[in-house]
Amino acid sequence: MPIYEFACPKCRKIYSFLSKRMNPDRLPVCPKCGNKKLEKQLSRFAMTRGLSESASGGEGGEGPMPDLNDPRIARAMAEMERDMQNLDENNPRHMARMMRKMKDILPAGTMPKELETAIKRLEAGEDPEKIEEDMGDVFGELMGGEGADGGYAKDTGLYDY
Repeated sequence: MPIYEFACPKCRKIYSFLSKRMNPDRLPVCPKCGNKKLEKQLSRFAMTRGLSESASGGEGGEGPMPDLNDPRIARAMAEMERDMQNLDENNPRHMARMMRKMKDILPAGTMPKELETAIKRLEAGEDPEKIEEDMGDVFGELMGGEGADGGYAKDTGLYDY
């Protein structure tokens, strides 16, 4: 049974929901405040394992979710997962290649605008720490680090969906 993650913009929390169906026909409600307008999150597990997500447009100006059933996306994600195991974080050009791959697979509008500038600086061999000092945590947001959830806290519960 799949686990889906949804963010509540009112509570600023991300909740995990256990679904008894692969493609539920409704959105869950927030377990804390009852908000019915939760935002579906693309978890890293779902991306690397190729679970199906709808290709609907997101709120807040974000682009549509990638169609993870698309064979091109599945191949690219498998290749990236393999490459991530060999990522040399001390090699700025290697980091740039990985980030460009991530940026290229995801729909326009889903990555921070500053990312292209950061990638170009990495490709030029600039120190990632210097780039972060100048631009903030643009890398952590992309790689799923601190701040990647837009200021949302992760709820540790598992709720029925």
